[in-house]
Amino acid sequence: MLDVRNLTVQFAGLTAVNDLSFSVRRGEIFTIMGPNGAGKTTAFNAIGGFTRPRTGTVTFNGQTLTGLPPDKIAGLGVRRTFQTNGILREMTVLENVLTGLELNTPSTLLGVITGMPASARAEREATARARETLREMDISDLADRMAGDLSFGQQRMVEIARAIAAGASLIMLDEPAVGLSPSERGHLGDELRKLAAQGITVLMVEHVQDLVMAVSDQVLVMNYGKKIAQSTPQEVRQNKEVLEAYLGYA
Repeated sequence: MLDVRNLTVQFAGLTAVNDLSFSVRRGEIFTIMGPNGAGKTTAFNAIGGFTRPRTGTVTFNGQTLTGLPPDKIAGLGVRRTFQTNGILREMTVLENVLTGLELNTPSTLLGVITGMPASARAEREATARARETLREMDISDLADRMAGDLSFGQQRMVEIARAIAAGASLIMLDEPAVGLSPSERGHLGDELRKLAAQGITVLMVEHVQDLVMAVSDQVLVMNYGKKIAQSTPQEVRQNKEVLEAYLGYA
């Protein structure tokens, strides 16, 4: 589904991502790990169109993403979350999820104001889709609550629901478990496995190793901008280069 080839990103002569290549299959949970400064988020930004790579290509379902702006990439079914919470705190949970459907809802502000039947129907369908997604994510009871009143873990789930409601076939999650309690991490892991079982692909950057090892099909480890290992969680855990990168010794 996603193919990254020879991706290199530089900033003022500093190589943040160095000749990175990997592929992600449909319905797979693929995790990128590495110490701070390893280049994980920079790679994410290059895949999602937020940073232009110096060299390399990114293709999604056979279509080249390299050079496309983020909104065009999102329209192809690639949605992402960020390290800093992207929730709209002054909106309800339902309204937050509806913002993710904007690219998929063929209505206009004028149409809504004037009550045009097509616009009204599209808005009803979008609302039904948003509520169904909240139900699937086991957070339908939060629909009418203000997003700013939720716990950090609940807000993370709303972000993921927003991406799912938009019809994403690939979800990119940037450190989704940071700041979550053990029970919230467990809930997140359950939801990620449910998404994968539905054929939705998950690509995530994550530091929390218990979540990574519990849910990932493949783990790629970066250090100093380069890939140093890629395998199953069990094999990566025993890799000498990975131990050296994280612990300073093998």
